[in-house]
Amino acid sequence: MAKKKTNTKKITENKFFENARLFAEAILIATIIRSFLFEPFHIPSGSMKDTLLEGDFIIVSKYTYGYSRYSFPFGIAPIKNRIWEGEGPERGDVIVFRLPSNPRINYIKRLIGLPGDKVQMQNGRLFINEQAVPKEADGFYLDKDKGLVERYIETLPNGKKYKVLDYVPNFPSDNTPIFEVPSDHYFFMGDNRDNSQDSRFLTKVGFVPKRNLVGKARFIFMSSEGSLLKFWEWHRSVRGSRVFSRIK
Repeated sequence: MAKKKTNTKKITENKFFENARLFAEAILIATIIRSFLFEPFHIPSGSMKDTLLEGDFIIVSKYTYGYSRYSFPFGIAPIKNRIWEGEGPERGDVIVFRLPSNPRINYIKRLIGLPGDKVQMQNGRLFINEQAVPKEADGFYLDKDKGLVERYIETLPNGKKYKVLDYVPNFPSDNTPIFEVPSDHYFFMGDNRDNSQDSRFLTKVGFVPKRNLVGKARFIFMSSEGSLLKFWEWHRSVRGSRVFSRIK
C-alpha cells in the first residue's frame, strides 16, 4: 500500500515538473518571437486617423530595422545603439518607437524626416528640404464626433503616398519653425495633423533617436470600437473591414 502511494506521489511530481517545463518553454518561445520577430500593439488614440483608429490591434515587425535595447522586454539588452539595422527606415514608414522623454511609453507615428533633413509646416503644408510635399484633396473623413473632416493625400519625395486629416484650418501646429533633424535621429508626425503630439513639439516628443525605434507597423489583426472582453457585442463593435488590412 505504501509503495502504491509512493508511486502515485512520484507520478504527480513528474507531471508537475513536466507541466512546468512546458510552461517555461512556451514563455521562452513567446519571448523570442516578441523580441526578434513580431509584437502586437493596441492603438489607444486617434493621432493616426484614418490610417489607424482607436481600438485597432496591430502587428509590428521587430527585425525590419535591426535591434536595440528597446527591442527586448524591459529594455534589458546591453545594446548601445542598434545592431543588424540594414538600410534603416524609409520616409513614410509607420513606426512604433519609445518616447524619448519617457522610454517606458510606446508611440506610433509616420516617419517624415531623415537625419539631415529640414522639415517645416507652412499654412498646413509640409515642406522637406525647402520643397513643398504634394498635397491633393481626397474628399472627407466622417468622424462620429466631429462630422466631416477634410482629407488629403501627401506624396513624399520617395513616392510614398498616405492620407492625412485637417480638422482645423490654420491650427497652431500648421505653422512651425524649420526643424533640422540631427544625425542618428528621426522626425515623426501623426496623420491626424491637428490632433497629434509628435516631433513638432520638441519638449514633448521632439527628435527621436535611432535607438528608440521598436519596429515597423505591418497590419491590423483586429479592430473594435468597444471592449473585446464583451464578446457578445462583437457583431456591433468589431470593424470587420479593417481586420487583416495592411498598414500603408
